[in-house]
Amino acid sequence: MAATIKDVARLAGVSPSTVSRVLNQKGVISEETKQKIASAMEQLKYVPNDIARSFANGSAHAISLVIDISDGTAYANNFFNNTVFGIETAAHRNDYNLIITNGAAAFGGISSVERLIAGKKVDGVVLPISLVTDKLLRRIEDLSVPCVILGRSEEVGAEANWVDINNVQAGRRAVKLLLERGYKKIAFLSDGDGEVFNQDRIAGYRRELAANHLSVPDGFILHGLPTVESGMDCVRALLQGDDAPDAVICSDDRLALGALRAARQLGLRVPEQFGIISRHMKRLVAQMGAQLHRGEIDAAPLDKICARCGYAAVCGHEADDPVRALPRCSGKDAMARMTAEDAQGSS
Repeated sequence: MAATIKDVARLAGVSPSTVSRVLNQKGVISEETKQKIASAMEQLKYVPNDIARSFANGSAHAISLVIDISDGTAYANNFFNNTVFGIETAAHRNDYNLIITNGAAAFGGISSVERLIAGKKVDGVVLPISLVTDKLLRRIEDLSVPCVILGRSEEVGAEANWVDINNVQAGRRAVKLLLERGYKKIAFLSDGDGEVFNQDRIAGYRRELAANHLSVPDGFILHGLPTVESGMDCVRALLQGDDAPDAVICSDDRLALGALRAARQLGLRVPEQFGIISRHMKRLVAQMGAQLHRGEIDAAPLDKICARCGYAAVCGHEADDPVRALPRCSGKDAMARMTAEDAQGSS
């Protein structure tokens, strides 16, 4: 038979109400008593009843990360894996569970996340920018649930909470790295120009070149598809042109792999004769046996900030650490924005 709260109280030598207050983080309880209760719970292998706890303190102790399962390619990368790791780490540290759910509408036109919120099974939502719609944001607001958006968009209102990688600085640092290694004619290959993060990276690329008194030749910024074949076609065209670059920055690793294959087909040694920089090249480097430059983006710190934002909003107070932009750390900067009211509360 499973242990009960009365069993824990008896072993710890306290009342059941004291155990309840410790579990629900209510009242002032001495550290000694907390340790006794924790030890008793461990000995008895006691698992708190989350449903009962939610009735007691009005909290489900869960945060939902919303995804779109129809787009498998968006999640088959290290960035997404680090995202989940970062959010789960921060949620677990604050005694919250992470629930991953699909954002697409289900039976009756209601999405899984709406069911979770309406059923009071989550206390906050982490929403990727790709899934943000006015309708969904209004629905979440109507249900009075805190929401943190993972990514930045010009269309998101000033009242929204969001966190994002500093993509302008990422673009600048990629150029700086290549310039430090002797490359002078640097092209930029992205997987589209409609997304804010690609626009920001290109802006950073332009700024760093300008800061070093270098111009961007016509045709040096190309927008391909996120495929190896597209990377090959774009870079082959660049290298066979009259004013060929000696390096390329790729916004997608598949484009980078295509760039590597194109360079090799044309007899260029990488990185001696042609430089390529991308985000997460470890697996590709191992497969192709080439030395590429990596502008690694570590998503875990970014998403610990995201989870802390959600935790602070859910609990109505600051999280363990102040929520602010990440400090400079070898090309892995991120930036976080809250509402003005939240910012004043965390200063």
